[in-house]
Amino acid sequence: MLSIGNLSKATGVKVPTIRYYEQIDLLPEAARSAGNQRLYGPKTLERLAFIRHARDLGFPLEEIRELLSLSDDPSQPCQAVDQIAVRQLAAVNARIERLAALRTELERMLHQCRCGTVADCRVIEVLGNHELCGHDHGTAADQL
Repeated sequence: MLSIGNLSKATGVKVPTIRYYEQIDLLPEAARSAGNQRLYGPKTLERLAFIRHARDLGFPLEEIRELLSLSDDPSQPCQAVDQIAVRQLAAVNARIERLAALRTELERMLHQCRCGTVADCRVIEVLGNHELCGHDHGTAADQL
């Protein structure tokens, strides 16, 4: 059995995050020692490692919850799992496209900068007026 600190070290997940995952029922409630210390077994270690890896791949918590639920019944077909992975891949591809457009826009702004004074700075000018952008990369409101 592992303490929460040792579970944290073994998975690279911070202690407050482990507690949070317990609160939102991604992890089962821990057993307690006689001294009321949380104790975790190998199944929880595996589950937390799964969650950590899924988070590293960008899966949202609700998708992870669904994946965990599906993995709890290994005899069912994996079509639902595949659909979740396909959605995540589409989200990653969309982010990559957006980042590529942002990189292009930043390169364009820097290329057009005359390196004079801030009053004449093309970077400041473009940041102040989205219509001067060469690419549609969304607005701050799109990110909310």
